[in-house]
Amino acid sequence: MTGPKKSAIAALAVIGALMGSAVLAEKGGMGMGGPGGQGEGRGAMLIELFDSVDADKDGKITYAELEAHRKAEFDAADTNKDGALSADELSARALARFQEKLAERTQGMLDNMDNDGSGSLSPDEMGEGPGMRNFARIDADNDGFVTKEEIQAGMQHHKKRGHGGWGMGDN
Repeated sequence: MTGPKKSAIAALAVIGALMGSAVLAEKGGMGMGGPGGQGEGRGAMLIELFDSVDADKDGKITYAELEAHRKAEFDAADTNKDGALSADELSARALARFQEKLAERTQGMLDNMDNDGSGSLSPDEMGEGPGMRNFARIDADNDGFVTKEEIQAGMQHHKKRGHGGWGMGDN
């Protein structure tokens, strides 16, 4: 393999890691194994990116489409156009992608929860958070207080039952 090909492959690997980091950050900081260590991270990442990689929108991704997408991602991240990605460029690109996803999720919250159409959420529209919904269950000794130990024990019990950590969608 020639030097330029090796460099291109290394650059594509960096972009893959960059794209994966952004998607995983958007997914809540999961490790590569996905929630509960069940191996969903990589597949979820590809599904998340599928439409943007499928350039001809035929419902299939070719190697050439994947290669073109990764090159475009690299070029977008290489803001000083020196053919290499510095730590600052990698961080800036990951942050930009995270902010895009955060904006989408925030809009989704408004779309789903803004009952009066005001464009913002009132305390009533926000409802109870997971801590409030689960307070009685977490308060193992029923003393009206929740300790760190009770929270940790509850999280361990939740994981043993095959669930991930408590989050906004947990009941």
